[in-house]
Amino acid sequence: MRIIFMGTPDFSVPALDALCDAGHEILCVYSQPPRPAGRGKKDRPSPVQARAQALGLPVRHPASLRAAPEQEAFAALGADIAVVVAYGLILPRAVLDAPRHGCLNIHASLLPRWRGAAPIQRAVMAGDARTGVCIMQMEAGLDTGPVRLCREVEIGPGDTAGTLHDRLSDLGARAVVETLGQLDALPPRPQPEDGVSYASKIDKAEARIDWSRPALEVDRQIRGLSPFPGAWCEIAGERVKLLGSRVAPGGAEGREPGTVLGAFTVACGTGAVEITQAQRQGRRAMPARDVLRGLDLPERIG
Repeated sequence: MRIIFMGTPDFSVPALDALCDAGHEILCVYSQPPRPAGRGKKDRPSPVQARAQALGLPVRHPASLRAAPEQEAFAALGADIAVVVAYGLILPRAVLDAPRHGCLNIHASLLPRWRGAAPIQRAVMAGDARTGVCIMQMEAGLDTGPVRLCREVEIGPGDTAGTLHDRLSDLGARAVVETLGQLDALPPRPQPEDGVSYASKIDKAEARIDWSRPALEVDRQIRGLSPFPGAWCEIAGERVKLLGSRVAPGGAEGREPGTVLGAFTVACGTGAVEITQAQRQGRRAMPARDVLRGLDLPERIG
């Protein structure tokens, strides 16, 4: 098929590769404009733009698609379909309707659960047992379009948002190729009205750990915010990111929340959490045992 690809972050790159490998013609790649990054704050292209250029594909990165000239240029490509993966810009109706088969979106949840910006993090933080990807026919609403194909995965007790991100990225790439290969046999099905939930963007205020919460919730918070933005606590005046954890066996009855029980195990409102990976300020992420070689834990942490 003649495809316009629209994506920006690392999550989108496997889908672009998979479409190329499947023999589809990528007419153009749309990505968000380069942003200042690194110590020199020089403009850096998005991961999708960098990959598209390496593949020799034409790239456009308009700041908006609302202007008539941009919409006309999009329509002039004469695409059969557009594939949208974490693009990051709102698609106006004129863009949605321009390709012959409209626009398909790879969404990283089992719709209608976790519509919105942060479905992977929210699924982990909520303690969901399963998640997946949906190939959705896009419409004007926020992730409300009918679904053509879903594929599921389990969320394991050690999964972080990062590990789940990588699995869902690969799964979405395979699923969109499968969908395009049998588009007529996969008619769009309206999403059910029951079970709708919204995955709001992660707020930085959510990242600080409240040890008075149950251990199960603290563990999900740490894993759901790993690697970014990273849940954190204060240890002897230093902000330390906690990037891996598990619920500790045995509990912590009678101990104040935040009390260090041994090694890097911390009492919570009920139960305790063992930290398995952490990152001190200005340093790389390391296993907890390596962090503790240069960090003396006080009796309680905040």
